[in-house]
Amino acid sequence: QVQLVESGGGLVQAGGSLRLSCAASGSIYRINVMGWYRQAPGKQRELVARITSGGSTNYADSVKGRFTISRDNAKNTVDLQMNSLKPEDTAVYYCNTDDKFRRSYYYWGQGTQVTVSS
Repeated sequence: QVQLVESGGGLVQAGGSLRLSCAASGSIYRINVMGWYRQAPGKQRELVARITSGGSTNYADSVKGRFTISRDNAKNTVDLQMNSLKPEDTAVYYCNTDDKFRRSYYYWGQGTQVTVSS
């Protein structure tokens, strides 16, 4: 099993910045693509950004140019730098990875709240 622990959420004004961090532990050899998802009240969980072990990235259109995902394979961490935050970025943000050896098996962190005030 892989355990994921997020940190760095909080309250920020629109236009501000936050940095989220996620640390993985446990069976880290199972870690594959790592990513950040978010879920706003009344909405489905959606992909924000993801990154492969080789550094290839994908972003949701809504965050392109504002958010940057990065990964440290040696430390088993993945960060999300969020700039120019908007009220619509308000959500619980979850760290995620899929299991390299089990198809469609995912691990999730407990989530961290990000609130952007207008």
